[in-house]
Amino acid sequence: MASALRQAANAAIGLCCNSSPPLKIRSAASKFFRCSAPRYTRSFLNFIPPYSSRKSPFPHTLNAQRVSTITETVEEAVKLQVPLFERPPIFSTCSEDLLNWRKWAQDLANSVGTKLLEADGGPDSEDLLREIEWLLEDAVDEYSPNLATMEAPVTLNIRTSVEDLYSLWSDRVEKRRPFQYIVGCSHWRDVVLSVQEGVLIPRPVTEELIELAQRAIATDGSLATGVWADLGTGSGALAIGLAWLLDTEGHVVAVDLSHVALAIARYNVQRYELQARVEVRQGSWFLPLQDVNGKLAGVLSNPPYIPEDQIPGLQAEVGKHEPRLALNGGQEGIEDLLHLCRGCISALRSGGFLGFETNGGRQAEALADWLLCKSDSSFRDVQIVADYAGIPRFVTAFRR
Repeated sequence: MASALRQAANAAIGLCCNSSPPLKIRSAASKFFRCSAPRYTRSFLNFIPPYSSRKSPFPHTLNAQRVSTITETVEEAVKLQVPLFERPPIFSTCSEDLLNWRKWAQDLANSVGTKLLEADGGPDSEDLLREIEWLLEDAVDEYSPNLATMEAPVTLNIRTSVEDLYSLWSDRVEKRRPFQYIVGCSHWRDVVLSVQEGVLIPRPVTEELIELAQRAIATDGSLATGVWADLGTGSGALAIGLAWLLDTEGHVVAVDLSHVALAIARYNVQRYELQARVEVRQGSWFLPLQDVNGKLAGVLSNPPYIPEDQIPGLQAEVGKHEPRLALNGGQEGIEDLLHLCRGCISALRSGGFLGFETNGGRQAEALADWLLCKSDSSFRDVQIVADYAGIPRFVTAFRR
């Protein structure tokens, strides 16, 4: 089964990779999606394409003063985690000590075998061994995987202590802490986003919402000059991706209830210098949008859609570590999605576009049925769109 899923993911990669942009990051993060190997969780939450060689634009490294300024500007009560590869290499260690750590980490990874994969779709030894090298590339200044072949020990500059590396890798394997939280960043579309505990890790499958918005804008150019909303913005991924689609007159309002998510979203927006194009607001769904009610050109959302009783069966990296607020869709998993559909009746202007990610299958069908049959004919062109793996995942429509 795992082999078949890997083959499906490999076949899908051509659909979800963008052309390489001109900027290059100086770390392992520029080479790969920082995710576990391609597979699904039981709720199909985590379809993840295989590793990509595409490079991602990332602003120049910020100095400590600039990071501090951004941290104070955002939610002051939230302590932001600077991505590992962006931290200054202020620690030093002997290459022998680092090789000892790598050997210990590899032994721990090899002890996993396929146990986690068979239990809940978690990482196997092969995945973890790759992550070790990625972690080293982010942690070590000018890291070379050929350390063991050096004739004599050398002193290396690193961005965290060796003691911390032991703690981080123990958390990864024994506590199933997501790798993106370990290194503090996640690749999504053409960007590298800061992430940490308390904010949902953006999935490559969600990238398709931006592509669907792009198609809608190509159909009606006036959508590019309007106000869009990203509801439940999390890390700000959809808002950032959407902002680059719009004309200079258009802008995005990113909404989230979580103060941690707001802090991360604001940080990511500032990293890409999009403050003039993306406004981040705190609140529940449409409540912070009263000033643009009836004027929105579009609404995108990847809301909580996992049925509550399925959360204990999710991959441990998801169910035990990612925020339940961003996962739990209620008893049937569709409560927030239906709330968003109802809200769009009054929030969208005539011709406005909506695009929602769902749990797929019957949930997508139920949502489309509501838009078609239970919204007093408020929407037209209702469609269910498959994700990269062929699962009916997204629901789109236009306001009449």
